Amino acid sequence: MKKLINDVSTIVRDSMAGMEKAHPDLVKAHYNPNFLTWAAGPVKGKVAVVSGGGSGHEPLHGGFVGKGMLNAACPGEVFTSPTPDQMEEATKAVDGGAGVLHIVKNYSGDVMNFEMAADLCREANIEVEAVVIDDDVAVQDSLYTQGRRGVGATVFAEKIAGAAAARGSDLATVKKLVEQVNDNGRSMGMALTSCIVPAAGKPTFDLKDDEIEIGIGIHGEPGRERTKMKTAAELADMLTSAVVDDVPFKSGDNVFVMLNGMGGTPLMELYLLYNEVTGILGKRGIKISRNLVGNYITSLEMQGFSITIVKVNDELVTLFDAPVHTPALRW
Repeated sequence: MKKLINDVSTIVRDSMAGMEKAHPDLVKAHYNPNFLTWAAGPVKGKVAVVSGGGSGHEPLHGGFVGKGMLNAACPGEVFTSPTPDQMEEATKAVDGGAGVLHIVKNYSGDVMNFEMAADLCREANIEVEAVVIDDDVAVQDSLYTQGRRGVGATVFAEKIAGAAAARGSDLATVKKLVEQVNDNGRSMGMALTSCIVPAAGKPTFDLKDDEIEIGIGIHGEPGRERTKMKTAAELADMLTSAVVDDVPFKSGDNVFVMLNGMGGTPLMELYLLYNEVTGILGKRGIKISRNLVGNYITSLEMQGFSITIVKVNDELVTLFDAPVHTPALRW
């Protein structure tokens, strides 16, 4: 294993410290328990948005803390759910009096711990609601889930929630918008290589030189099938078709599209893939309203990509276009 770390046991804390020093105007790091908050502090009278999950998926979630997106993020250990006390303290730290929305990816540990934290916060008279993201079409149940995994739609959910909260929407409205993103969003990914969890020190799974995994999870969970290497056009068609056919999307729909790298894929290849996806959707009469191309929800150094497509209306486009200033997303 070759990684740029000092000590496996302090990798998350060391990374948090570096993020705070790199973006002191945006992010404040808290320790024991670990969580990150928007440096501007709680916004009185506004809904706060909190998310979190295992580390190793950067920039998710800490990279999306800041103006117009998340008020706080709770980083667990690598590929491990954060603990209830992290979520509880983060929620209390950002509560502005109008309630807090938890955005939770559908993994058993995340769901259970966020529920525990929400109950503790309600006992402290903080109104808390939650939306569980379960957009992965690859498999119905996986190693850490009951139901579909939560993946790329989380990025759009956090952007829409943050924008709605910033404009002054109440907690029920912000929650409804995030549910709309989840209900109309689907994702699927694939891997050319495994990643190496620092604590394990070896690849999570083995692929032969000519093999790829279709439908991989962001923690290295198995996908739909293991097959021989294919061209970018073939892979783009496989994943896009699986996503589009699941909602199902239809001609005339407007969508957000995210072509996401898994951490180790060159941007040149991601743009090549996005070119293929635009052609596939164009033939189906599906119009791309907005797009993201790059690394947004990763799996350490895994090579591969995922596609997320969300059916949208004018309100969601307006909220997507609203100002955002975080370490990883800004306009």
